[in-house]
Amino acid sequence: LMPEEDPSTDYIMVATGTGIAPYRGFIRRLFVENTPAAKAYKGQAWLFLGVANSDALLYDDEWQDVLSKYPDNFRLDYALSREQNNKKGGKMYIQDKVEEYSDEIFKKLDSGAHIYFCGLKGMMPGIQDMLKEVAESKGLSYDEWLKGLKKNKQWHV
Repeated sequence: LMPEEDPSTDYIMVATGTGIAPYRGFIRRLFVENTPAAKAYKGQAWLFLGVANSDALLYDDEWQDVLSKYPDNFRLDYALSREQNNKKGGKMYIQDKVEEYSDEIFKKLDSGAHIYFCGLKGMMPGIQDMLKEVAESKGLSYDEWLKGLKKNKQWHV
């Protein structure tokens, strides 16, 4: 992962388990290391991590440190499947947590944000089903919407 040319680009990063690793380096480059990207970055990086329990949260101390220092530029949301419930009362999976913020995420993507997915490939059907449902509830064709994101190189799996 490398920062986009436009330093105001928003990033939405979705991970399950050890899929968090690529984001660690990216977030360090944007917020921790003394890099040109860190000096220039003005957008918002939003990290979603899905794990079973809070004791499985990887690098939480690092995320919390970045969040405390850059509250306007870094957001963090966890989906803890064995500790949280989704709006239907079931387990909170990553797609459920992302869906909670779907209006904001769609708005960000419409404004040029990039979305990344890393982790178990088994998360993608649930993510795509949720995004399709949300898109259709907004009167959008999911296939056309997704095609547009891919064409604009905003969709990264």
